[in-house]
Amino acid sequence: MWLKRSTPQNIVIGGIAGAIPPVIGWAVATGGVSAESVLMFTLIFMWTPPHFWSLALFMKSDYHEANVPMLTVTHGRRATRTHILVYTILLAPIALGLAATSIGGPLYLAVSLVLNALFLRGAWTIWRRDETQAEADGYRTEKKVFALSLLYLFGHFTAILAEAGLRAWGMGGW
Repeated sequence: MWLKRSTPQNIVIGGIAGAIPPVIGWAVATGGVSAESVLMFTLIFMWTPPHFWSLALFMKSDYHEANVPMLTVTHGRRATRTHILVYTILLAPIALGLAATSIGGPLYLAVSLVLNALFLRGAWTIWRRDETQAEADGYRTEKKVFALSLLYLFGHFTAILAEAGLRAWGMGGW
């Protein structure tokens, strides 16, 4: 609660708490930390800012009224749009890198390629927009990218689960 109200980097720093469960689960299940668990952590950690900042673009007034120093409030929507694009560009190779691990495989790679292409296109579209365009259509694009970000994370972890199921039946993995 304190962190959320003390810095515009609240989403980045707070992302650690949201991203740590795969590392903990992996350590409990295997007795250690591995590249797979670190990549899952990093996937969630890097996904968190563009996810929440796309929400903050169309909810700026709520954060402002609640006195929460979200990036949109402290640095404006233009800076937030740039941050979304940068984080999404950095996120893509991390997500794709999971395909080359023991939990990835061809199905995961295909899903990740599609989801990253869509998310990158959304971030690029958001970055290109100005406030006049966004306000005129009620932040429709920003809302679509926020919804896509939910599908993005769900799709990646569903693909990991599907790869595990295929491997269990002797049909998955590399």
